[in-house]
Amino acid sequence: MFISPAYAQAAGGQASGAGIAMQMLPLVLIFVVFYFLLIRPQQKRMKEHKAKIDAVKKGDQVVTGGGLVGKVVRVDDIYADVELAPGMKVKAVKSTFTDVIDPMTAKPAND
Repeated sequence: MFISPAYAQAAGGQASGAGIAMQMLPLVLIFVVFYFLLIRPQQKRMKEHKAKIDAVKKGDQVVTGGGLVGKVVRVDDIYADVELAPGMKVKAVKSTFTDVIDPMTAKPAND
């Protein structure tokens, strides 16, 4: 009739190694870009934050995850006693601190 039948050619055997490598190359490049632009900087920030929290000492001013600002009165391995106001102390888990402010450069909270 008007349409002639089309026959698929037989496959040429095995796929070459270069063809597979060319198919995998974009995936590998995407992973490398994500590692250097997202994963590595985040790991570096986490490491710096952990070092800062581990170095908390008496007299440092800290900001908790809830946004409370206070002065560290006592520190042990897991907990820290934080004075939020004169005579008002709370016990906080050190890992919940979001920032440690150096008391020499800190501006008083009541100004």
